[in-house]
Amino acid sequence: MTIGKYLRWKDAQGKVFRPVSLTGTELLNDRTLNKSTAFTQEEREAFQLTGLLPPRVQTFDDQLNRVYDGFRSASTDIEKYLFLRSLQDRNETLFYALLSRHVEEMTPIIYTPTVGKACQEFSHRYQKARGLYITEENINAMGEMSRHFMGKDIKIIVVTDSQGILGIGDQGVGGMGIPIGKLSLYTLGAGIHPAHCLPIVLDVGTDNQELLDDPMYLGISRKRLRGDAYKRFIKAFVKQVKRHFPKAVLQWEDFSKANAFNNLSDYEDSLPSFNDDIQGTGSVVLAGILGACKIKQERLVDQTYVIYGAGAGGVGVADQIYAGLLKEGCTHHSARAKIFILDSQGVVFDDRDGLEDYKRRYAKPRSISAGWHAAELGKISLTELINNHPVTVLLGASGIGGSFTSEHIQKMMEYTPRPIIFPLSNPTANCEAIPEAIYHWSDGQAIVATGSPFSDVEYNGHQYRIGQGNNVFIFPGVGLASIVSQTEKITQDMFTTASYALAECVSDEDIAMGCIYPRISALKTVSIHVAHTILTQMQATDACSYLRNKDLKQVLAEHMWEPVYLPYRRV
Repeated sequence: MTIGKYLRWKDAQGKVFRPVSLTGTELLNDRTLNKSTAFTQEEREAFQLTGLLPPRVQTFDDQLNRVYDGFRSASTDIEKYLFLRSLQDRNETLFYALLSRHVEEMTPIIYTPTVGKACQEFSHRYQKARGLYITEENINAMGEMSRHFMGKDIKIIVVTDSQGILGIGDQGVGGMGIPIGKLSLYTLGAGIHPAHCLPIVLDVGTDNQELLDDPMYLGISRKRLRGDAYKRFIKAFVKQVKRHFPKAVLQWEDFSKANAFNNLSDYEDSLPSFNDDIQGTGSVVLAGILGACKIKQERLVDQTYVIYGAGAGGVGVADQIYAGLLKEGCTHHSARAKIFILDSQGVVFDDRDGLEDYKRRYAKPRSISAGWHAAELGKISLTELINNHPVTVLLGASGIGGSFTSEHIQKMMEYTPRPIIFPLSNPTANCEAIPEAIYHWSDGQAIVATGSPFSDVEYNGHQYRIGQGNNVFIFPGVGLASIVSQTEKITQDMFTTASYALAECVSDEDIAMGCIYPRISALKTVSIHVAHTILTQMQATDACSYLRNKDLKQVLAEHMWEPVYLPYRRV
């Protein structure tokens, strides 16, 4: 009989095995089935592998030690990235087992910050095909293309058009590194089998002139689709996803800020989908603020929030803080009044010409600044806002390195003894302030979290661990809950629930070190807790009939894959 979701069987004696039909080099070249040097002698004979592998049979631990040595011998982060990607392409079980043993060391390699450089160098370091490259010319052939995949039951898709890659912008076809990295984290954190994961790049051209001038560039060498042509392309893509991957959750990733909001709002009712840059970022930041309020022994409603950067991430953070404030009893009006957003023109006011729709809900009436001193009429800078308004929470989503200064933090300390300062921009060079500097400016009183990984800081004899507000604490759990529940829509409330669930994962030891996020090494535990909490709420509110009377722990376990070798039997 079959057990679980991944072709595990039990024989009459109760022994677990996996039925496999591939033989010889076809089996060795299948990254989801390949065991390499760990194939037993019996399996080598049964699957026609004799002579195709070195004679000695290695244990799984032998293999893990060998590949870890190879990883450590790489001299640069990009070389380590390429080593891990090569391993992933050869043997995904071994790849994920290695990651699970070294989560803190390897997560920054397979994703931020190293993946940014990998996207920039994609065409010059291309190794092996993975995922789908969708263009205007082939979009109607997605069904035919999908038939070539080893995995026929796609449950999670991460798609990008590569226009807003991290803090480095338009990377054209090189943006494929983002969906590959995100899906690796889905498997690592939430146990979603790699055969159920599909990375997609929408190659609609690039406006990056350096790529267009590069003879090695592997994407379409033309300017980006825009306007109605782009909208028609996205509509056609969503139609193809619904037709050929009807069970899949779709995650929009690293689109431009306008397209990010438009795609999300246009299609969130059409298929279970979300934008991690908007909703995932907002959710993880709200969780951090909840932890910081625990340290301060205050509430969300006691704070005044400034978000420096009004792109997809910044407005997503505002949306989630707003949702948290409503949950804690604020009125709609008072919740919005507590949140300021700033873009390149300063504080966003509601009388600005050409104000983008997605910023409008947090735009302030001009009258609020009456009597404020400003260097330029009609513009209020970050410094001027903090000097004139009692800001207690300062969040950076600008991508402008060094934009938070001692003047800002010291002024905030006139309003609160424990200011909350999150310089969240990636990569590290774009971080709004270095944690060590913030602790010095605030005499160790600021509560700090970052978007990039930073080492611990020692100040005045106290050791501070810098929590990383990494979306990886949110999206794997939300994705897993969405798959398990078979939900037709991923709601904002699911992300609010995820925020509170993540905040519950912060230990007393973390708090003692001034840290308001768990360690990345706890990723799987956190993801399961986030998924379980969302499903529990859905079950309690009867939001999903499929979950009625289900044992949620058992249901989650049935959907989660562990990277271990099973015995194979030929069929």
